[in-house]
Amino acid sequence: MKQLKYLNKYFVKYRWHLLGGIVFVFISNYFRVLQPQIIREALDLVVENISLYQLYSGFELQSELYSIIGQTLLFFAGLVLLLALLMGVFMYFMRQTIIVMSRLVEYDMRKEIYAHYQRLDLAFYKRNNTGDLMARITEDVSKVRMYLGPAVLYGINLISLFILVIQSMLSVSWELTLYSLLPLPFLSISIYYVSNLINKKSEAIQKKLATLNSIAQEVYSGIRVVKSYVQEKPMVKFFAEESEDYKGKALGLVKVNAFFFPLMLLLIGASTIITVYVGGLQVGQGAVTPGNIAEFVIYVNMLTWPVTAIGWIASIIQQAAASQKRLNEFLNTKPTITNTVVQNPAPILGKIEFDRVSFTYPDTGIKALRNVNFKLNPGQKLAIIGRTGSGKTTIADLLVRMYDVSDGEIRIDGKDIRKHDLANLRERVGYVPQDVFLFSDSISNNISFGNIEAEQPEIEQFAKYASVFDDINDLPERFGTVLGERGVTLSGGQKQRVSIARALIKKPDIVILDDCLSAVDTNTEKQILGYFTEALSDKTAIIITHRIYSLLQFDKIIVLDDGQIVEEGTHEELLSRKGYYAELYEKQTIEETVVE
Repeated sequence: MKQLKYLNKYFVKYRWHLLGGIVFVFISNYFRVLQPQIIREALDLVVENISLYQLYSGFELQSELYSIIGQTLLFFAGLVLLLALLMGVFMYFMRQTIIVMSRLVEYDMRKEIYAHYQRLDLAFYKRNNTGDLMARITEDVSKVRMYLGPAVLYGINLISLFILVIQSMLSVSWELTLYSLLPLPFLSISIYYVSNLINKKSEAIQKKLATLNSIAQEVYSGIRVVKSYVQEKPMVKFFAEESEDYKGKALGLVKVNAFFFPLMLLLIGASTIITVYVGGLQVGQGAVTPGNIAEFVIYVNMLTWPVTAIGWIASIIQQAAASQKRLNEFLNTKPTITNTVVQNPAPILGKIEFDRVSFTYPDTGIKALRNVNFKLNPGQKLAIIGRTGSGKTTIADLLVRMYDVSDGEIRIDGKDIRKHDLANLRERVGYVPQDVFLFSDSISNNISFGNIEAEQPEIEQFAKYASVFDDINDLPERFGTVLGERGVTLSGGQKQRVSIARALIKKPDIVILDDCLSAVDTNTEKQILGYFTEALSDKTAIIITHRIYSLLQFDKIIVLDDGQIVEEGTHEELLSRKGYYAELYEKQTIEETVVE
């Protein structure tokens, strides 16, 4: 239960629902326990009057006595029905409090987990796959909800019914009560051993379910690759093998439950037999009445479902504990990137300084940057050029604090980047990442994601700046076109340009473009760069690329190799050094000449 302690705050929050539910459960069971007592009175009435009825045989009083007994029994029957109706009414109220509480907690938990997911840093998402994240916020929360609702409800019902029933039984005969409840200790011992087994099996099942979700999610996301390599059958076979493993684990849990429930029914049946046998002996001794035997049999059978439900409740609690353990793993994960200060939104001038910056990726241990130093004044333009894996994208990630530096310091406007308000920093930086991501929403909403207050004319204007306006107009629904998952409806170049429009509509103070024109043709590239020359004239801009853009004038160009700056200077200075930059420029010039 230690894993489920996390949920206590929700019990406190919804304490009135819980307390109201407890009251309604007790009232409902009070009316339930009264019913066997009414039946006892009716049966005793019949037994006591049988001899009297036979005594008046042949007399007119016999029919009158028969009528009185019948009317009395009818009264008792009506009373039982009334008690059953009252019990049902309060059962409705107890479900409206405790079950509703569980749904409210489920809603709160999903919100809390979703919000926590968004606070976690990029390294967390590289360590965990999407399918597992989805399984925890759906399947695991649903398992926990079963504990908060049905398990709590039937647990309270079990306790209250035991208290009321045993109290009623003891008021009749403590000896008969003792014999009737004799099998229950054996039931408790079996629950103790079986619940541990259920817990282990439940945890294994939840982990396997998360694996299945991950496999399915990856196949759906990468369906183009699967189809292009004709790997549908191997993937189906692989999924079937994993599903078979899941089925085996699930059937193992079912077998435990299948053994557990008959065992409990056997013990309850034993209680009934003992009650009838011992009760019959006591009737002969005059200690109890025949009606008391009927009353006790009803009480024992009344306890059948609650006692049988112990196993079901134990199974739910164990599954919930296994699920809550998985949820706690993520909920207890603290983001490494935290906002140390909260300030009012303020513009950023755009002065950037990298002071002996080194960085090692925490999840892989790869050293991406080594002692990087450069300065940019407000409004200056920087190009970062280098081979794949040289550390170009890492610089962009550090500037928007997706990660914090391992050594050294990054300063913006003369202040350590970690001392800037994180939300304001990211709001003031327009970042177009190399890996373009678009939402399954309209194109208009994807662009306005950068500025949710933007009106349609402004959205269309920035689409023109990104040279994607004509492409959008060619679509059937124009800006209202809903994109497929990850923007699959558009081509690679179109997705890049929509992403550029989304970044520019923020009207940022610093612009970072990470190889965002790689899928764009030459003419479109010239149009976009023409706008950049005008729009970025007063903005600090960093363009990460493997190409050299002759249409853009850069104040500084740095060449990275293996995480280090190997060349630095202006276009002319780097050409005169005859290094990697000059070699790249020469190759690009030859390629452009051949194309023309």
